[in-house]
Amino acid sequence: MDNKVYDAVHIGHYTKDTIVTLKGGTRIVDGGGFNYGAHATHALGLDVLAITRLAKEDSHVVDELNRTGIKTSAVYTDKSTCLKMDYPSENPDERIFTVTSVAAPFEASDIQNIRGKAFVAAPSFLGEMDMTFIKAMKERCRYLALDVQGFVRVVYGNTVKYEQWKEQREILPMVDFFKVDIAEAEFMTGTKDRHEAAKMLKAMGPAEIVLTHKSGLLIYDGKEYFEAEFHPKELIGRSGRGDTCISTYSGCRLSMPPEKAVIWTAALASLKMEKEGPFTGTKKDVENMIAGKYKIEI
Repeated sequence: MDNKVYDAVHIGHYTKDTIVTLKGGTRIVDGGGFNYGAHATHALGLDVLAITRLAKEDSHVVDELNRTGIKTSAVYTDKSTCLKMDYPSENPDERIFTVTSVAAPFEASDIQNIRGKAFVAAPSFLGEMDMTFIKAMKERCRYLALDVQGFVRVVYGNTVKYEQWKEQREILPMVDFFKVDIAEAEFMTGTKDRHEAAKMLKAMGPAEIVLTHKSGLLIYDGKEYFEAEFHPKELIGRSGRGDTCISTYSGCRLSMPPEKAVIWTAALASLKMEKEGPFTGTKKDVENMIAGKYKIEI
């Protein structure tokens, strides 16, 4: 891998997702936070690198990223991470996980000589990225974005349980953009109030909190709250919402203040949720969404 500095480096396991919803039934979707994130920031015109681990049989995901114009670095392991996500109600924040296999953890060699303005770490479960790897990422970027799901979700056999994050006191002060959904925020803080939860999470060390919920997105930087609603025409692609949000927000913050970045993030995520899988639209589509639904100066 060369020594260039990418705008956004997205890191995480590919996940082969079996998704079950009341309206859509059962289907298999190519997931993984790195996948959702890379497509989103690439659409915004950023220079993107996607780093993943997966089984060779799933290499079509890497091929698709390359075809789109996204540079990739893949390590092939014995298994891909495969999981089932069951959405038992109309509430997109309610879901049940079942895991059938997990790819091998990342190693520092996976990011040797790689530099990025923003590193977006999107692990699925605890164990995918350890402390050494997180420190290695921090050394290679201006902004480190982290999704809490990969540290409080723990796999036991085929089931997933939420557990307190033992290393959070050491890791969170290294994080610039810390993403949680409303369920994770309540688990970590004990409160259902998203503003209070964001305030409590900010006190744990991150520079900015990125909190998603069924209606929209909340950003808290320790001084102000910035919020934007989601406006999908139809909610089809709930899976990958958070991955898209943290990646888009991180990419936008390279050139925008929080109050503008939150709008761009909500707009792109809204369009992504209208379809299954990663965002496949254009920057112009996002601009049109902003002009139509958010009415701010682009």
